[in-house]
Amino acid sequence: MSKEKHHGDWILRRCCGSVAACILTLAAIVGFVVLVIYLALHPSKPSFYLQDVQLRSIDLSDPALTLNLQVTIASRNPNDRVGVYYKTLDAFTTYRDEPVTVPVSMPAIYQGHKDVSVWSPVMSGDSVPVSQYVADAMKQDIAAGYVLLHVKVDGRVKWKVGSWVSGGYHLFVNCPALLSASGGPVGGAFAVSATAGGAATGGGNGTVSLKFTHPADCTVDV
Repeated sequence: MSKEKHHGDWILRRCCGSVAACILTLAAIVGFVVLVIYLALHPSKPSFYLQDVQLRSIDLSDPALTLNLQVTIASRNPNDRVGVYYKTLDAFTTYRDEPVTVPVSMPAIYQGHKDVSVWSPVMSGDSVPVSQYVADAMKQDIAAGYVLLHVKVDGRVKWKVGSWVSGGYHLFVNCPALLSASGGPVGGAFAVSATAGGAATGGGNGTVSLKFTHPADCTVDV
């Protein structure tokens, strides 16, 4: 009786081992096929462009900065067979590598092959504390007639090939936004007022008309 039980256990273990080996082999084959498809299609990262900046107000009162602007950002999917899911997108503005607006969530979307998507988030920062170095640099830039901001997007994307959807990838976009007192309103940007105490005029409160100079390509990391 014990020999029959031992033989039955051996058969059961062997069957379980065979089933496990089959499952592992199937998983490896599926993973290999997915990898081959991914490498064959080789999805390219999307392109981003800063089309417009409408600077509504910028007020520097040491040591805080108040900023309000609306930007227009366009993205293009360059792939022929790969779609892009934008799962999360947070836009914010920096000056001299310091955030000067609060992150704003942009709508999550699916971008088909060769499609173009456009977002127009409004970003603002009310009395954002900045370092003295940044405050002094802002005064000098406004007095000189130009301010270089950077509009940035931080998010997550997924690739879609047929019915297969990849895992999430980190997306980071950096767009230079040059505002100039002498530049024309190229791209539909509007002139606004910027007050920076005596730095703008050499005494008392000064007002400078700043305009978005031209659309800009953005750097994209995925």
